[in-house]
Amino acid sequence: MYNEIFERIKKYNNIVIARHIGVDPDAMASAVGLKKSILATFPDKHVYAIGNGSARFNFMGHLDKGYDFDQIDDILLIITDTPDSKRVDKEELTHYEESIKIDHHPFMEKFCDIEHIDPTISSASELVYDLVENTDLVMNKDVAETLFAGIVGDTNRFLFGNSIDKTFSVVSQMVSKYNIDITKIYHNLYNRPLTEVNFFGYMATNMAATENGLGYIKINKDIVSEYKVDPSQSGNLINEFNNIQEFLVWVTATEDDKNKVIRVSARSRGPVINKTLEKYNGGGHAMASGAKLATFDEVDKLLADLDELCKKYKEESDNNEN
Repeated sequence: MYNEIFERIKKYNNIVIARHIGVDPDAMASAVGLKKSILATFPDKHVYAIGNGSARFNFMGHLDKGYDFDQIDDILLIITDTPDSKRVDKEELTHYEESIKIDHHPFMEKFCDIEHIDPTISSASELVYDLVENTDLVMNKDVAETLFAGIVGDTNRFLFGNSIDKTFSVVSQMVSKYNIDITKIYHNLYNRPLTEVNFFGYMATNMAATENGLGYIKINKDIVSEYKVDPSQSGNLINEFNNIQEFLVWVTATEDDKNKVIRVSARSRGPVINKTLEKYNGGGHAMASGAKLATFDEVDKLLADLDELCKKYKEESDNNEN
């Protein structure tokens, strides 16, 4: 599979790399890291990493804006970290010759010509690392540091169960072979402005909980404006609630007035939530998923479904113990 992907990369002079909407560290790192590797291998190729970004991830590299891809022929599209077509952030790209998917989510649909999917791997960034290491693509310190940031982001600093023995083997190689600067990467990932810290304080103070173990907070545009934060920041902060004893599932739902959506992020420590999020045009991993909804009424329906999911999970757990 890796050689097949490499041969496509070698064939095309114009390569566009996309990933899912609502960029996170793994989505950004897998796309930008792959771009860096391709350009280091083939300096004369035209490689673009596209989609809406986030200023906090600019340390990995900048996304490509303002290109009219309708005027470019012979394009290879590579999509990372995205299981379904509706969540691909590629509005500026309408035509391409062939497509490749590199993803670690559970399979949802086939929409690319070549699809490399492995849900057992920690992150799309780790899959890109494997691709580079197993082909003639160039790996260097810059590429390795970018991909390490993606792995750290999707494993939550190796606290999640997707951090398997292979993940630590890959990280060991990054340190020993490429001398990556772990301290610098962690600083870039987790250093945050005071406005975001204050916003987290609001979230922690106002997070509600049901008797079934669902934690949730609904944040409207006025709160976003008051704390001077980006609507995506609540989703970036959701892992800060991982260790609350009362929560089986926890959710943030934040109004994004600019894009006219409600951004939903959900995490779980037991109940499988991705199938529930798929009912609301979202999805993701079994224990970490997201969606974009139109109204808070839809959010309330989703919360009701997740609360029922928590209730059934607790009942089944109690029955198994008895």
